[in-house]
Amino acid sequence: MRCKAGFAMFILSAFPLALYFHFTEAGAMSTLTIASPAFKHNESIPEKYTCDGADVNPPLVIEGVPPGAKSLALIVDDPDAPRGTWVHWVVWNIDPKTKEIKENSVPAGAKQGMNDFRSRNYGGPCPPSGTHRYFFKLYALDTAPDLGPDTTKAVLEKAMMGHILAQAEIIGLYRRK
Repeated sequence: MRCKAGFAMFILSAFPLALYFHFTEAGAMSTLTIASPAFKHNESIPEKYTCDGADVNPPLVIEGVPPGAKSLALIVDDPDAPRGTWVHWVVWNIDPKTKEIKENSVPAGAKQGMNDFRSRNYGGPCPPSGTHRYFFKLYALDTAPDLGPDTTKAVLEKAMMGHILAQAEIIGLYRRK
């Protein structure tokens, strides 16, 4: 019995070390990131990219897509909306080699779904009051979901379940004048 207890203690004491090496090794690999040259994380989104401006999507920069990714997906939403989270943009089947999404554009071959403005495009920030947060959430997937044009955020999220290799986000803020 003493031998079994000693072996169990050895295994338990080695487990944290194994986790350390696993995460240290993974940390050395690239990490999925999304950024924008138009605004920094947790800072204001310029008016140009809102309902008070040209209402076009901001430029986005993507780095660190993991090997094995077959596609990327992007969801932009506002969790501060008065009636619950408001969806501004739903995009999937973005080529994993994509390094940037240019201002006022959708990557070639990508598909756009239905946002809460009931349109299939980017709908910029337009908070009724106060400062709202806008989450630009990027997902690297091991699949390219076969979804129709009326796909909503909820449908895309369901299709992504079990297929997310990595995710990243940038948050922008906006308050109307």
